[in-house]
Amino acid sequence: MGDGLWYRIGMAAGGILLMVLVDLYTYQAIRTLSHAYHRLVKNTTRGLFWLFTLLAVVAVAWVVIIDISNEKLRQWVVIVLAIFYFSKILLIVFILADDVRRAIRMAQRYFKRRKLKPGETLDEGHITRSEFLTRTALVAGGIPLAGLSFGILSGAHDFRLRKQTIYLPNLPKAFDGLRMGQISDIHTGSLFNKTAIQGGVELLMREKPDVIFFTGDLVNIETKEVNDYIGVFDKLKADLGVISVTGNHDYGNYRTWPTPEAKRKNQQDMIAAHKQMGYDLLINEHRFLEMGGDKIAILGVENWGVGPPLRFPKYGKLDLAHAGTEEAPLKILLSHDPTHWDAQIRPDYGDIDLTLSGHTHGYQLGVSVGSFTWSPAQYRFKQWAGLYQEGKQYLYVNRGFGCVGYPGRIGMPPELTLIELKRG
Repeated sequence: MGDGLWYRIGMAAGGILLMVLVDLYTYQAIRTLSHAYHRLVKNTTRGLFWLFTLLAVVAVAWVVIIDISNEKLRQWVVIVLAIFYFSKILLIVFILADDVRRAIRMAQRYFKRRKLKPGETLDEGHITRSEFLTRTALVAGGIPLAGLSFGILSGAHDFRLRKQTIYLPNLPKAFDGLRMGQISDIHTGSLFNKTAIQGGVELLMREKPDVIFFTGDLVNIETKEVNDYIGVFDKLKADLGVISVTGNHDYGNYRTWPTPEAKRKNQQDMIAAHKQMGYDLLINEHRFLEMGGDKIAILGVENWGVGPPLRFPKYGKLDLAHAGTEEAPLKILLSHDPTHWDAQIRPDYGDIDLTLSGHTHGYQLGVSVGSFTWSPAQYRFKQWAGLYQEGKQYLYVNRGFGCVGYPGRIGMPPELTLIELKRG
């Protein structure tokens, strides 16, 4: 057996050992609460618990040791196991608290026994597990299990259309009222309900935008993920066209390729996929939109992000995209990663009026009540969702259409954006 197989066997063995230890400890709660059940119910409950453990062990051995060709199925197995065991770990916190309580009481009794005088006895009784804490543990584990499951089954496809008006003093008169659609972070590798996805596309098309911009991350890992969805996303149409750029996931950097040629072929396929869908892919270049004798410049760059080079490569060359647009009265830039705005766009290109980005997904998790909005994304990104302004320059960050990693959303629904430009 090769070194790679031994490595996968070791990984599988480690994962299985951790899962079994978690289940052995979690089982204490199941045993405590089921002890008063009818024997048939009790045995069935406990049997189902260990049946799931057995299935989980088989699943881990399968996805880690065996090279299966269905990458999407592998992904779903990992996600389901991660959700269940994350919930069980929260459950363990409460079981541990109960065990600490019992340990303290046993220690107290031990010292009381040592202080007894000859002939004295201590009514010790039996220190049982607290059913209250055990029930609390099950509830604590059940809440994330239910929430994460709901985020997949419902939140991932709860598409919202967000409308935004931006006033620009140098907007040419012919473009006053221009309606721009934006879609970002499709991540076709995580999509699983084609009917719902079609509904999301139709939601934007009903607004009849004049132009549509796609701001990157068509796939998760490799271009072939988009093949089943080309016939869905080619329905995005506009009179002034659909203009696109690439994101950090569109370069094949998140997997190991057998040869450099295979990776280059993947990138060629990405360019071809944009063309198949009818998108005008900008690779560090620009286009002019013309209406009524006026024109504006649309600049598009490859991914440029602040962070580790592999995860957020700086392929974008804004100097190339900007060259030749100097006389355009208005410039709109498509750049996938919003960290580009503060790092290069604002300091060096003050004539770019509006930048459209995505990338953050709002971390697919958040809370929005009235004017209050919170997401863990705000601790990583200064600009993470919605409209931002510094001086005369604007940035709009789309919350993303699809998902990556966790294939769901909780309180941060997928977004389609309609931006109207007005003079003023």
